[in-house]
Amino acid sequence: MKVRHPQYAEGEVKTIGEHTAEILFADGRKTIEPQASELQPAEAQASVSGLDVPLKTFIDQVVSATVAELGFENPKADVEQLGIRWHGGKVVLHPADPSLQTKEIPLEVFFHKIVMIRNNLRVLEQKINAHEKLSDGEKVEMHQYITRSYGSMTTFNILFRNKEEQFGG
Repeated sequence: MKVRHPQYAEGEVKTIGEHTAEILFADGRKTIEPQASELQPAEAQASVSGLDVPLKTFIDQVVSATVAELGFENPKADVEQLGIRWHGGKVVLHPADPSLQTKEIPLEVFFHKIVMIRNNLRVLEQKINAHEKLSDGEKVEMHQYITRSYGSMTTFNILFRNKEEQFGG
């Protein structure tokens, strides 16, 4: 938990003992007696007692916001991006060895995996951009690999309904 101290400013609680807490401040770790030091929470606090909405609704709202924040998508939403002509279709893989069994995959499942690759590449791009220890040159180099990955995925662009959802090289 992040706390605010009148003298040391903002810090993060690392350990809590019976009467003391170790808090990491910008100028180092301090052992503080919370009761006597006027510590205040530095983050917004929430209380869920006395909700004006049913608990299930509240939990559903929290889970939906969390899923959206993490960048996860509803697998059924992928099907909306799939071109209509492909709905209900399947991918069929025929091995060269006739003694081996053919593998059929519903196209919606296959398409979902492609969309997940695209989403993971997007998250990777964001993480590279936000990384504090990578130099600009290293970021550019990593972005080139991502661009090449997008280029390799352009084969699957025929499956997408809208051009803006497709891969670009």
